[in-house]
Amino acid sequence: MISALACGAVVFPGLFCSFRKILRHTFRNWSDADVVSVSERLVSAIHGSLATAAGVTVVTSCRDVMTDSHWLINWFAAFGTPYMTYDIFAMYLSHFYTQRVRGQSSLYSSHSPLTVKAFLMKDWMLVVHHLVLLLIFLPITLFFRRGLGDFFIGCLFTTEFSTPFVSMGKILIQLGLNNTRLHRINGIIVLLTFFTCRILIFPFMYWMYGRQFGIPLHRVAFHLPLHCNVGNLAILAPQVYWFILLLKKAKRLYLQQKRD
Repeated sequence: MISALACGAVVFPGLFCSFRKILRHTFRNWSDADVVSVSERLVSAIHGSLATAAGVTVVTSCRDVMTDSHWLINWFAAFGTPYMTYDIFAMYLSHFYTQRVRGQSSLYSSHSPLTVKAFLMKDWMLVVHHLVLLLIFLPITLFFRRGLGDFFIGCLFTTEFSTPFVSMGKILIQLGLNNTRLHRINGIIVLLTFFTCRILIFPFMYWMYGRQFGIPLHRVAFHLPLHCNVGNLAILAPQVYWFILLLKKAKRLYLQQKRD
């Protein structure tokens, strides 16, 4: 576990710094905001791909949804722990340089408690989401499950499947390809993968539990401890909110292109 933790602490910040150097030399006309934003998205896509691969491996390996175990669960949970801390910092840097480019140079001339506060106020939901995963979900996964439920943790890992496509959309916009067919296709994939892997995955987990123990889907929640249902709801709620935002953005872009 310590080696996985150390590996994650090196890999994700290392990738971020490497991408920043490469992009700065490749796209010399890009601002610091562009470089940091794309670097953050690239690392996010890599983490999402790795999490999905780990999740699919575990889910397809477990026959008993409660008692079957897989070494990847604890290893990847430890490996991904530094990512959550790094990503909060990377999001802050992206916010800092973006606001500086937008003309707020007086406030964003240097890092300060005010710039941190502005970031926390703007992206509070994402920060809370990361902190919940870091301070609650990961400790439960590593220390308090008594070796049970690797299948369900694997399912939660697969919720990251949409992340590479979300990141790709941001990168395509940065490259000026937001009016291309590739961007539209990627947008459709984002909606499908987000809905499937971040929303439908929850009824799927309940259905798999019910199938193993002979419980109808609509009765499964009543057979689970309250904290399990509350935990699932706490993870699901922001996913529904973000999916609604994605739908609104897709509608806005569709109407804009229709007018053009």
